[in-house]
Order: sequence, then structure tokens, then C-alpha cells
Amino acid sequence: MLNGSITPGTYEVLTPINAVTATTTSEEIVIAGAKKVSFMFTRANHSAGSSAFSVEVSLDGTTYVAYNKLISNVTNTNAQTLTRVGSVSLAANGSTFASMDLDHDAIYSIKVTATETTDGTHSATVIIER
Repeated sequence: MLNGSITPGTYEVLTPINAVTATTTSEEIVIAGAKKVSFMFTRANHSAGSSAFSVEVSLDGTTYVAYNKLISNVTNTNAQTLTRVGSVSLAANGSTFASMDLDHDAIYSIKVTATETTDGTHSATVIIER
């Protein structure tokens, strides 16, 4: 077991966007049957501007629509529900975390987009638990 909860072989770690320096959309990532999908979005080499990361989803691998239910890694009180967003932005060097709401959705595949404003190096890593 890895970290006490995930058995090796039941997950994939992919880097669909790896240190790009312009707006980029990944190739299709098939997540059909996934239990959990989480992302680590990273911005480096910042001097100005920002990196916005978003996800598109598809039921058939052909038609994609914006996914507006990324669960953002923000602090909530016990009375609040999870915060869902359409994109996650970084305006400085660093990383942030987001997850998909697969309790309510069945999705065949996804594509990840990093949108550059001004400069920077942008990366997205995804872990898929099967």
C-alpha cells in the first residue's frame, strides 16, 4: 500500500501538460470507470501574468464541454459545502490541487488546458484511481 490507502497498480499518474510556455490543451485522457481523479497544477518561471487551468469532459471522446465542477482546494468552514469552480489560476510560482466530483458524474474522457497570460511555465499532473 502507498500512503496507507492506495494499493500499487490501482492508479495512474500522468503529466498531460509538462513545462509548456504557451496556452496548451492536452491529448485525451480516458478516465472511464475511475473512482477518483485529482490534479496538481503548477506554475514556474513567473515574472508577470498567470496560468489558468481548466478541464473539458466528454461522454464519447469526440464532443467536449467545459467542466465547471472542479473541487477547489480552498478552506471552508464546517457549515460550507465544497467549492466547485470552472478553472484554477496561479499568479505566482507554485502549485495547487483540485479534484473532480465523480460521485455525481460518469465521464468517458477529459482534456486539460493551461491558458497562459504573459509568461511562465505551466504543468498539470493527474492521478487516476481505478
